[in-house]
Amino acid sequence: VLGFVLQYRIGQLYMISKHSHEQSDRGEGVEVVQNEPYEDPNHGNGQLTEKRVYLNSKLPSWARAVVPKIFYVTEKAWNYYPYTITEYTCSFLPKFSIHIETKYEDNKGSNDSIFDKEAKDLEREVCFIDIASDEIPERYYKESEDPKYFKSQKTGRGQLKEGWRETHQPIMCSYKLVTVKFEVWGLQTRVEQFVHKVVRDILLIGHRQAFAWVDEWYDMTMDEVREFERATQEATNKKIGVFPPAISISNISMPSSTRSAPSSAPSTPLSTDAPDFLTVPKDRPRKKSAPETLTLPDPSK
Repeated sequence: VLGFVLQYRIGQLYMISKHSHEQSDRGEGVEVVQNEPYEDPNHGNGQLTEKRVYLNSKLPSWARAVVPKIFYVTEKAWNYYPYTITEYTCSFLPKFSIHIETKYEDNKGSNDSIFDKEAKDLEREVCFIDIASDEIPERYYKESEDPKYFKSQKTGRGQLKEGWRETHQPIMCSYKLVTVKFEVWGLQTRVEQFVHKVVRDILLIGHRQAFAWVDEWYDMTMDEVREFERATQEATNKKIGVFPPAISISNISMPSSTRSAPSSAPSTPLSTDAPDFLTVPKDRPRKKSAPETLTLPDPSK
């Protein structure tokens, strides 16, 4: 059987694009700014993606009290699959950052030393995520995306019952090293705990969906998933109310860059209740150009 890590290269791209679109709505969501080939002297050929994540209403009340009503988080991702790097920054919080490194391996999570080189001097808390058994917030639950009940028609995979990790084949593990920094006295611990919980929920929901959507992406080629990515990203940008220049996604090799990506991981989108996939209302006014920031509705009105 072909290793699941090689198969999941397509699934990862498909899941991220579709999930980002589902979680976007007018004024908030995931705007794709850049998506192009990138060559790193250490990691080789990859894909660089830059996104703006508008999420004010998704913040807890204590966070909304200390941040502007109009803001976005910048997500930059370097995908050298099966190794990926993502960093999140916020323009008005220069001391805030999230770094995530991801490595994919064909095993059931048994490599305890996979990040020893990257995190040898850091304190680490190991958190295991089981896409079948772990509970997700009720508002995100869909029975059709529950690995305990989903059965793939094309691959025969599923349903993932108790003890599935010991018996299911093929199997792979997504290992992630998450580092959160927010050096603001009085808020650091609370912000870091909140971010780690949000990241965990996002990873759990996203990977559950990738498994449940396998029949949609299993037969795709890389060219087909890149075209799906381009069309979906264009529709997503329209959905949140911005019209940037046409997004160009290419697999043509770029000249080797002297820049090196920061040590961090993969682009994984946000989660909230989603409208129908790729439904873009046609009866609302559209902006003719992409502003630097969006004017969000005041939730108090």
